[in-house]
Order: sequence, then structure tokens, then C-alpha cells
Amino acid sequence: MSEFRRSQLSIAALFFSLGFQYSTWAARIPALTERLGLSAGQVGVLLLAAGVGALVSFPLVARLMVVLGSRRLAVGSVLVLVAALAGLATVPNYPSALAVLLVDGVAVGCLNVAMNAQGAALEAAFQRNTMARLHALFSGGILAAALVATGVTALSDSVTLHFTIAGVVLLLLVFAARPALLERDLPAPEKQTGRRWARPSGATVWLGLAMLFATITEGAMTDWSALYLKEIAHAAEHLLPLGIAVTSAMMVAARLFADGWRERWGDKRVVLTGGVLAGAGLAVALLIGGVVPALAGFACVGLGMAAVSPCLYVAAAREGSATLTLVAAMGTGGLLAGPPVIGFIAEGSNLAWGLGAVAVTAWLGVLCVLPIRWSGRAERRDEPADLDGSWAQA
Repeated sequence: MSEFRRSQLSIAALFFSLGFQYSTWAARIPALTERLGLSAGQVGVLLLAAGVGALVSFPLVARLMVVLGSRRLAVGSVLVLVAALAGLATVPNYPSALAVLLVDGVAVGCLNVAMNAQGAALEAAFQRNTMARLHALFSGGILAAALVATGVTALSDSVTLHFTIAGVVLLLLVFAARPALLERDLPAPEKQTGRRWARPSGATVWLGLAMLFATITEGAMTDWSALYLKEIAHAAEHLLPLGIAVTSAMMVAARLFADGWRERWGDKRVVLTGGVLAGAGLAVALLIGGVVPALAGFACVGLGMAAVSPCLYVAAAREGSATLTLVAAMGTGGLLAGPPVIGFIAEGSNLAWGLGAVAVTAWLGVLCVLPIRWSGRAERRDEPADLDGSWAQA
């Protein structure tokens, strides 16, 4: 097996692990709710705790990336996520569960930055696009964990057994992946080196805003598509899950091919085209109304947004670990802020207007990308790379 393929598979294991761990504990929320006697509101705060942990991890991640590097930070983060599963399986009360999920969120924030830094470094080291496929493995991890949860719960109701099995899977993945992870990250631009703090560059600001809008657009389909089909499109009950299914399936399928699109047309054009398609497809679907147009619009969002986040992460990594960390935090902010904002809009009018705002966020993301000078393939080839992932100084 080539060195590129071994490193690619190892980094893919990190993406898979993040999706697998998240989906594992999310699948057992009903069991945790029953065991701890939680109300619906308490469950909402519990879910929010993980997101808040990821969001506030920004200054810690920035420091750890400098001190540890993405390789050691990624491995350590997975180990913390395994410990978080063990904690959730044994927490005695609600405050303990909140504390565990807050720590879980911090580890998620660390792993998110570290694994994307590894992916960007792999592309630069071997001059091959792979980030979109890596992000597809995150979705694959979510699906695999759901299947494992279904199988385990069919045999036993024990959350401890389920989380133990999941923890063993994660440990096997991370220790198998560790040897082939890249030792060095992308070097920070010269203007960022030697300084503990610097005002964010224009590229950093635009990338952060683009990621914010992209995650709002992506997350809205998971949070609101089923309710839109029920309340606005008046779909039958058995059709309601199709909104999420269509969007997710289209996104996973597109990510398997998106690296080829990046190679052919360049990252910036892929991001711009994807954002326009997502916004236009959703807007047209909302104007026409009905179940079939809605599903077609959701599919356009999945197709259009599939490569946006991977490309933004690559661009952010090339600006340095501080930019990558900030952009990742902005993405988390979009996931947290998007659902309530859409809900407020829907409360004042209806959900059609709420999803109309989502179409606008896709286009706002396009506007944020326009000022960015994107590094093309030819520019990346100017950076000599050793096969162990280290870069020579020009």
C-alpha cells in the first residue's frame, strides 16, 4: 500500500471516529433520559452542553495545536471521547451528565480541528485532493454507529455494554491509525510566525463567515426539513424522515466525487457553484410548494453544500492553525445559532419563510467567498513536500 493511501486511511479513521462517537451517545438519549428522569427542557440543555463545549474550546485548541501538533492532539481527543462514553454510561445524576458532555464538546472541538489539519496537510504533502472523501467518512461513522446501536439494543438494553463496545471500536481505530498519521502540519504563513497574537486577516474573517453560513445551511435540513414537510407541504407521516434522508444521502454521494470536481475546477469555483445551487434549489422548491419539490430542493442543498465545508477547512488550514481553529469555532457557532434563528423567523411568519432564510444564508456564504484569493493547484505544486509530511522552506 502506498504511503499516501496509508495516511489517507488513518486520517479517515479520525473522521469516522468523530461521527461514530457522536452518533453512539445520541442514539441512547432516550435511555439516558429515562435513567436520569429528565424533562424535555433538560434534554435540550444536555444537548446544548456538548455544543457549548465545542464552541468554547477555541482558545484551548489554538494553544494545543501549537504545543502538541495535530497528530498528538487527534489521538488524545479520541481517548477523551472514549472516556466521555464511559462517563455517560455511569453518571449518577443530571449535573454529572452536563459536565461529561461539556468535556465531550471540548474534545470534539479539538478533534475537529486536528483531523482537518491532518487532511489539509495530506493534500499539500502529496498534491492530491482527498478532503471531501474524508468528510464523507464522518457521515459514514454516524451511519455505522446507528447500525451498531440497533444491533446492540436488540440484544440488550444495557447502555454500559453498548458504550463499552463502541469504546473498544474507537480505541482499535485510533491505535491502528496512529502510526500513519502525519508528523507535521502545514506551516503557518510567515506573517503569523513568531507572534503570540495577531489581528485576524481579511481571509480569516471571510473564511469564518463563510463557514458560519455554510453550517447554518447544512444544519437546517436536519433540524427543520421534517417539520416543513409536515406543516407546510402536508406530507404523509411516513414521508417525513425523507427530508433528512435525501439531504444526507445526496451529501455523502457527492462527497465521494467532490475531490474530482476540485481537481478539475478548483476549490473556489466548486464552493461558489455549490452555494448558488443550494440556495437556488431550495428557494425554487419553497416557491413551488409541495412534497416532491421540497425533496428536490433538499437534495440540491445536499449536493451543493457537500464540498463547501471541506474546501473551507483546506483554505483555513493553509492560513495557519489559528485560522483553522477560528473557522472551526465559527462552524460550531453556526450549528448552535442556526436552529433558534430559523425558529424565531418561523414563529413570526411560518416555516416557509424560515427555510427561505436558509436559502439566503447559502448565498451569503457565496458572497463571503468572493473576496478570498484561493490557492490553486498550480500554486500548491510550488511547495515541495517530503513523503513524511514535512515541507521544505522555499
